[in-house]
Amino acid sequence: MSGHVRPYGDTRGDGMVQLSFTLPVPQGPRADGAARQLANRMGVDPAMVVHSHPIGEEFTFFVVYGSVTHLVDVDAVEVVERDHPLLAPAEVDAAVRRLLRRELVVVGACIGADAHTVGIDAILNVKGFAGEKGLEYYRELRVVNLGAQVGVADLVRRARAERADAVLVSQVVTQREAHLLNTREMSAAFREAMGAERPLLVVGGPRFDPLMAAELGVDRVFGRGTTPGEVASYLVHALTGRTAA
Repeated sequence: MSGHVRPYGDTRGDGMVQLSFTLPVPQGPRADGAARQLANRMGVDPAMVVHSHPIGEEFTFFVVYGSVTHLVDVDAVEVVERDHPLLAPAEVDAAVRRLLRRELVVVGACIGADAHTVGIDAILNVKGFAGEKGLEYYRELRVVNLGAQVGVADLVRRARAERADAVLVSQVVTQREAHLLNTREMSAAFREAMGAERPLLVVGGPRFDPLMAAELGVDRVFGRGTTPGEVASYLVHALTGRTAA
């Protein structure tokens, strides 16, 4: 599909959307009015408060439903498209043997204060995610999972000690853009410590924008729903470029 499109609710092109938010206002008619006013200013008109619920004494959570007139130009949307084939585990192993003639070493961690290991474990652990085995399943990959709350300096030291080809970092905590700050700190530390010899730097998490890789100083950014096979295929693609350079 291409061209201009409008949100779909009950009928095609009716512009109906649903959004949720919290306001620091006690629940009641005034709070509902404030929610409608905010939605109107966001372009939702008419706006209906279909749900409101108090969160403590001073906050209210809302669900608002209504119509917008805005159009989306699908042709103008910018995304990061996969520019390499999606490989099966056996194909990844064969490519690693051909390219490196040794195991590909991957070091993974959650850095900073982030203690959410579900994402990094889904990519690295044998049990994997979405029906796919994790990177530990691959015969030609050696995986070092450092777990949660790993300091950046410790990550750099361990990556150097393991002679890592790639470093995978997962970030779920996003308050005050902690995921962006931690990633920039990590990429700067690797540049300072290893320069052009640094490993591939790959970050992932539900709130990352894949378009921000260059801005964050990393090689690739993966968003929510990424599978182990996608990561493994990217590593082979990226290493192919490095060995050819």
